[in-house]
Amino acid sequence: MTFGTIRIEIDGRGVARLTLARSEKHNAMSGTMIGELTTAAGLLGADTAVRAVVLAAEGISFCAGGDLGWMKAQIEADRAGRMKEAKRLALMFKALNDLEKPVIARVHGNAFGGGIGLLCIADVAIAADTAKFGLTETRLGLIPATISPYVVARIGEGQARPLFMSGRIFDAQAAQAAGLLTRVVPSGDLDAAIEAEIAPYLQVAPGAVGQSKALARSLGMPITPAVIEATIERLADVWETDEAREGISAFLDKREPWWRKPVEPL
Repeated sequence: MTFGTIRIEIDGRGVARLTLARSEKHNAMSGTMIGELTTAAGLLGADTAVRAVVLAAEGISFCAGGDLGWMKAQIEADRAGRMKEAKRLALMFKALNDLEKPVIARVHGNAFGGGIGLLCIADVAIAADTAKFGLTETRLGLIPATISPYVVARIGEGQARPLFMSGRIFDAQAAQAAGLLTRVVPSGDLDAAIEAEIAPYLQVAPGAVGQSKALARSLGMPITPAVIEATIERLADVWETDEAREGISAFLDKREPWWRKPVEPL
């Protein structure tokens, strides 16, 4: 199945490959992609032939986060419009997180902002050793709102705090140490590592796999409707701030935002 911004391919084993296909924009999540990923989660969840899902991306980046044009449109929208889009984004992550199939993220290139959200809804995340990561929202005057429950569920509050706040870029080894990644392999070994991860799921009862995933989720950090609604409110709120307007405008204008200062050596 081919959509506008994603592709779904299912092989004879029942392994689905869900590919982000917006390479010219580094697979940044637009409004269209948000809707298509939500639809994809529903389709894959309902397909009893699907045994495992590989979440991958074409081009040189896994996912650069949110599309800047889409975010600029939210700043210019009214409150109701912002809330609607924030909810669509939050429910996309929820739909993918609730998918009762094993999800394996194949990560290469850059995974920033919402890209880290995508690998955190996966059950296993395997990355090339050349990949780069960052929760870069604060660089734009934003916060990692709708992805935050999934990131904190993956790595804990203590690891999340400095990554949320600093916006720093870090390598695959640091991402694995933080708990974001399951494995880091040389770029040339990435596909073989994904295949090795798929293999056990073809030997076990698919219904029991789905129930086991649901069980683990029920015992972990609760991501309740109230938690999701709070992240929607926070995202809509931050889109209304002067910092968000400045950060996104500065990025689009290729200039420094007012808060960027030179780093002085100690």
